[in-house]
Amino acid sequence: MADQTEKTDPTEQYEQPENTDEQLAHPGLTAEMQDKPDHGEESYRGSERLTGKRAVITGGDSGIGRAVALAFAREGADVLISYLDKEEVDAKETVRLVEAAGRKGVRCPGDIREEATCQKIIDTAVSELGGIDILVNNAAYQMAQMGGIADITTEQFDQVMKTNLYAMFWLCKKAIPHMEPGSTIINTSSVQAVNPSPELLDYATTKAGIHNFTKGLAQELAEKGIRVNAVAPGPIWTPLIPATMPTERAEGHGESAPLARAGQPAEVAPAYVFFASQESSYITAEMLGVTGGQPVT
Repeated sequence: MADQTEKTDPTEQYEQPENTDEQLAHPGLTAEMQDKPDHGEESYRGSERLTGKRAVITGGDSGIGRAVALAFAREGADVLISYLDKEEVDAKETVRLVEAAGRKGVRCPGDIREEATCQKIIDTAVSELGGIDILVNNAAYQMAQMGGIADITTEQFDQVMKTNLYAMFWLCKKAIPHMEPGSTIINTSSVQAVNPSPELLDYATTKAGIHNFTKGLAQELAEKGIRVNAVAPGPIWTPLIPATMPTERAEGHGESAPLARAGQPAEVAPAYVFFASQESSYITAEMLGVTGGQPVT
């Protein structure tokens, strides 16, 4: 990776990932990647913007979720992460980073396609952290199908909908009764919400749904003092890419963005910190793109 401490030109902040011809088994583990993403391990510096907060992050084992967990911890928050059982190795590393920042880290494995798992996540956060101030619905499932709709099976469509939409609905519904005024919900949408790729038709559909859900829920919860916003990442280098895309697509991941490269999780995490902190106290129902210049409006 490029040394970002020496470069401020955004087109050169990071080098384009190499070794992109590797194909990982889904869901993909950071530990198995040759060109590992930057989660901010060496670069993120906190400034007490989330001191004493308690955060739940789904998909917190790797990629954007890990970067957000690290940033939240260095800002002073305790963090619970949810993840699939097969991602235990990555989850342990994320919690190690949280604890190294001096904060409490809690692991909660399980498949969020099951409503009972979503209930367990919220119950564990309340019992282990003492409450919930920040809910980050970040976990998602995608699997590129180069043949488009003809290749998307009902089973895949169901998995995408359950992971990306049902789980967000369940988690919000179960978390809100435990959230006090000043709490925040941050959903992970995508540039795909407004600029869908045919091979990600089902995934893009859920991301558009997340955008709409965010706007509607924000209006409902405004009177309770709970803000709801979304972050829309663009082409970010995470284990999901070599685990769900053909190698020829992974090789050029992000090169079509105006900044002409893939982004790193460390470049996305500050958007979540912004929405979680009082710096964004007058912002709700918004979607912030972190896309390398690709429009999200």
